[in-house]
Amino acid sequence: MTQDLASRTVVDGVDVLGSLSPSRASDFMSCPLLFRFRTVDKLPEPYSPDAVRGTVVHKVLEDLFDLPAASRTSDQAAQMLEPAWEAIVEAEPEVAEMFGEEGPEIGAWLASCRDSLERYFALEDPTRLEPAERELYVETLLDSKLLLRGFIDRVDVAPTGEIRVVDYKTGKAPREAFEAKALFQMKFYALVIWRTRGVVPAMLQLVYLGSGELLRYSPDEADLLATERKVEALWKAISHAQSTGDWRPRKSALCGWCAHQSFCPEFGGTPPELPVLQIGAPPEPEASRESVREAGPA
Repeated sequence: MTQDLASRTVVDGVDVLGSLSPSRASDFMSCPLLFRFRTVDKLPEPYSPDAVRGTVVHKVLEDLFDLPAASRTSDQAAQMLEPAWEAIVEAEPEVAEMFGEEGPEIGAWLASCRDSLERYFALEDPTRLEPAERELYVETLLDSKLLLRGFIDRVDVAPTGEIRVVDYKTGKAPREAFEAKALFQMKFYALVIWRTRGVVPAMLQLVYLGSGELLRYSPDEADLLATERKVEALWKAISHAQSTGDWRPRKSALCGWCAHQSFCPEFGGTPPELPVLQIGAPPEPEASRESVREAGPA
């Protein structure tokens, strides 16, 4: 029997309606069918040089803060790049298959990773920073029993208690018309922090390493209440799509990044039969980041 999205799951003794991360919420907003392919069908995706670049650069920037402040230099970050790449290949050997006769040349790809790291040092001075948290898993249960979850790249806490939420992007900063979509992820994280710590983050900061730009935003309670209403509405829409089987595609410029065009009706494909499973279930305690296979323009 197919379990419904609204089927409740028990987490720490509490009936949970389901769970949502900012990445999966963004998938649904961009294209409900993409959400289905990734979350319901769990279709495999090829490794993407852009996505893996993001994973490698994030790893270097995470590990950089393990070093004494004076050692957090651009040269040191460059030296950490290849070991970070090798660690990913050791964990997932098939990632190296990106590079071959028809793929990018690994030397040029590593050079692009170094360029991203160079841009980071033009935007921030890590010798003057002492992050409170890195790669922080956060979750909160809303009154509706919807579980919000995700990983935050970095959390800075000032001596006076103000919180800054930081996320690294290896793509380019969006045009002004698309900034709201980019900030949704950050407001999602801010909402979780507010609900768990009782403090509205003073600053949300996106660090775009593809273009060497910062996008900063100072939220207030009204912003976060609006975000909470938005995720609740998204969950209702996801539940409706599951109950009706209506996961309709939404064609856009983002289709060029999609790995599932062969299954998409917009490109002459046919989606697979819906699997018998439950989606939206709460993550296991060891839940990890979204797959390094996933890529997008940012």
